[in-house]
Amino acid sequence: MSAPHSWTSRTIAAQALGFIEPGTKAVVPPVHVATTYLRDPDNAYRSGYSYGRPDNATVRQLEAVLASLEGAEDALVFGSGMAAATAAVLALTPPAHIVAPTVMYWALRQWLVREAPKFGYAVDLVDMTDLEAVSKAVVKGKTRLVWVETPANPLWTVTDIAAVAAIAKNAEALLAVDSTVATPVLTRPLALGADLVMHSGTKYLNGHSDVIAGVLACARADEIWSRLKSLRTSHGAILGPFEAWLLMRGLRTVDLRVRAQSETATLLATWLSHHPQVAGVLHPGLKDDPGHAVAMKQMNGGFGGMLSIGVRGGEKAAIATAARVELWKRATSLGGVESLIEHRASVEGPDSPCPPELLRLSVGLESADDLYQDLDAALRAAHP
Repeated sequence: MSAPHSWTSRTIAAQALGFIEPGTKAVVPPVHVATTYLRDPDNAYRSGYSYGRPDNATVRQLEAVLASLEGAEDALVFGSGMAAATAAVLALTPPAHIVAPTVMYWALRQWLVREAPKFGYAVDLVDMTDLEAVSKAVVKGKTRLVWVETPANPLWTVTDIAAVAAIAKNAEALLAVDSTVATPVLTRPLALGADLVMHSGTKYLNGHSDVIAGVLACARADEIWSRLKSLRTSHGAILGPFEAWLLMRGLRTVDLRVRAQSETATLLATWLSHHPQVAGVLHPGLKDDPGHAVAMKQMNGGFGGMLSIGVRGGEKAAIATAARVELWKRATSLGGVESLIEHRASVEGPDSPCPPELLRLSVGLESADDLYQDLDAALRAAHP
């Protein structure tokens, strides 16, 4: 089912493309949990379904909504964001060269550095905000994939998608964009020249911290896309039907949530930039942020619900601050309705590019005043 051209993304998400269950006329789609399907008398499968590992009706409905939100030709959902991201790499025929950011989601960065070479892929990490460095790293005839994450976790650096798309296209390489933080509410990478867009559906798309999921959407259902569909089936990486149903439920409020979280995050970033115990704030919504100009160009309606702060006094003071919050929750992940705080260097270990004084903040749907007061009290208590 496709949405009328007049529908905005907010309406598409809220109505899940307007799907009505035909049997009961229910406005909420059912969960299809069957793993196997009846053959026709002549041994065909005219229903379009044969087995649960390659396909599922609930999954198809979710993918249709996601493709519409991204302006994509097609979408696939996976059992996790890592399953989606690694599939995008494994769809390439080795040997292949990949260019990826120095600042990016830590688990994928580690997989690219440690595991991808075992499959025949060469990986170079580069500062994606430096277009000259990207241009030098991407080699025509060698580079097959350029991976971008913007805003990039946990420093929230912003990459110019259109500019990197031009570099990748000139080298006949694919451009994939991890748009987990921006979401299709704020940025549509395919419209800026990307070939693939990826999301950890665990985060903002679901928004309720109760689903692990990954998403890939494509500008064109080409040979690589066919390979991705085949890989998902052969690797058994499809998202389960109940998780797909939960993710579709979460998507119904994604527009409202992301805009509200972005507004609060920018407010907090502004307030914290003047806090005596804060050495610096990283958030593309701040006018003096290095990525602000590019974010203004490619993010529409907000700058995302993530920010990071550098705590005066270094690592010890940062950890002490996180230990003293009451409203913020000390937990990994991001994008949920509850606000989270985390000392990322402790999580990522000695190889992390993350400064030891940095605290990563995922802003939820609580009052901005309450969130600030709780963090302010914790910062002051950590600096007696």
